[in-house]
Amino acid sequence: MPDRRLMWIVWPAFLAACVLETMVFALVDPHDLHWLGRALDWSAMAVYTASFFGFWAVAMACSALTLLLATPEPVSGRPGD
Repeated sequence: MPDRRLMWIVWPAFLAACVLETMVFALVDPHDLHWLGRALDWSAMAVYTASFFGFWAVAMACSALTLLLATPEPVSGRPGD
């Protein structure tokens, strides 16, 4: 079961990262990016790769939080029982 839960987190996050990557870089040129007021001297491929993994990490955190909140907790010691 833990492998299945991991895939519930990783796979939707991967798809979300793919969509985000496509949407962001359809509008943004990686050579025009700046970090802390300075030009980012990375290749376009490095920017694409770093941003994809950043998007994927954020989407995995969102998916994990959703799974955590959607998982029912066992009820014990309810008032009135």
